[in-house]
Amino acid sequence: MKSAVENLEPTRVKLTVEVGYDELKPNLDHAYQHIGEQVNVPGFRKGKVPPRVLEQRVGRAAIIEHAVNDAVPGLYSRAVTEESLRPMGQPEINVTELPNLTGTAGGQLVFTAEVDVRPEIELPDLSGLSLSVDGAEVTDADVDAKLDELRERFGTLAGVERAARDGDFVVIDLKATIGEDEVDSVSGISYQVGAGTMLDGLDEALTGLSAGETTTFTAPLAGGERAGEEAEVTVTPTAVKERELPEADDDFAQMASEFDTIEELKDDLRAQAAKDKGADQAVAARDALLEKFRTDLDISVPSGVVDAEIARHLEAEGKEADDAHGEEIREEITGLVRDQILLDTLSEKLEVQVTQNELLEYLVQSAQQYGMEPNQFIQAASQTGQIQAFMGEIARNKALAVALRQVTVTDAAGNELDLTEYIGSDEADQEAAEGAGAEAAEAGSADSGESADSPESPDSPDSPDSPDSPESADSADEADESDEDETDAEKK
Repeated sequence: MKSAVENLEPTRVKLTVEVGYDELKPNLDHAYQHIGEQVNVPGFRKGKVPPRVLEQRVGRAAIIEHAVNDAVPGLYSRAVTEESLRPMGQPEINVTELPNLTGTAGGQLVFTAEVDVRPEIELPDLSGLSLSVDGAEVTDADVDAKLDELRERFGTLAGVERAARDGDFVVIDLKATIGEDEVDSVSGISYQVGAGTMLDGLDEALTGLSAGETTTFTAPLAGGERAGEEAEVTVTPTAVKERELPEADDDFAQMASEFDTIEELKDDLRAQAAKDKGADQAVAARDALLEKFRTDLDISVPSGVVDAEIARHLEAEGKEADDAHGEEIREEITGLVRDQILLDTLSEKLEVQVTQNELLEYLVQSAQQYGMEPNQFIQAASQTGQIQAFMGEIARNKALAVALRQVTVTDAAGNELDLTEYIGSDEADQEAAEGAGAEAAEAGSADSGESADSPESPDSPDSPDSPDSPESADSADEADESDEDETDAEKK
């Protein structure tokens, strides 16, 4: 096979592939066999029709077409690998020459493939970069805020004889009408004023309203068959309650924690606040590094990839391909594709690896977001071929954390920060990899021992512990996966 690349644009190439008849012959043989199993020819059993008879029956052109369709995907992938291309979309393939259509063997297959590719990016020397983030000083107000959060968990609701205000809990009856039609109504539901989790305008309507009073306002419906339509909403609070918090004293500390005194509890809350602020610094540093890359690097974005992403977005929303919303989101989609190009390049440069545990944790979290059972979500993702895309997303997020280890990060006062607790370290990654290798070796030894004790011979092709057995290979592959946990900064 011969291949050649022609650059059409900075992000698009034309790949020309030439394949001789001899190299294509296995695909031709397969085409004869496959077509022969489907064609009835008097005097011959299916699958036993001689090639010459089959050519007379269906035509040599049909057989060659079948062989070409079977061969091109693999040949294209092989050529992409040999030419070190990084495709970012589906290729436009055009067959320009076919092997001989007559009964004579010979000729060649020639096809071209135009495809968008990832542009080359010259990343800066990470060790020469420096970033600054806000300080992480913990104030008494931070500790008080955490203490109040803890007190709220142990608070109780008590009815009050006054108008509702922000933060109060109310029991409400609500009815929505459009014209003469009552489209929705609920009674006796609890709602916290200021939560903003129901209808637009509800918080404003409830504020200043006492139990038994009624008011109306207009708002777009949030769900149902008439979602988005303006409705007149009538709301009546039947009870107003405020949260009463327990006193912040030693008794509370003993009830709400393992500490005996409120001062000990506050010290622990101060340490928690410090850790939270440290994690916030790591996230801020990661975001600052990404923004610096965006600003300093000139990245060409393939227009075809952007168009394809916009088309998928519109289709998911049930909109036509020419809907005006497509142009409204073009800039946003272009930015997302640009970030993907950047992070894929960074991940490749840093040789970022996604561990089995990282993938599993990502899948479980995604299942929770979609309200699905994890095994069901994982099975659906596998069937739709999304696992590889998920691994790419994990690698991109991880690449920023790994890159951040080489960057100098300081706070507003100029103090250099150690973010290892949140972004991990190269040493920890190395230890995890060595640990995974040791586990794989132990698993291999265990498999060998079981095989030796098996009633069947280890060399038997039917033995599940045979070196050539698919089960044995799968076990080794699974054991090779590292069990490194995702860091806090990567999760955020």
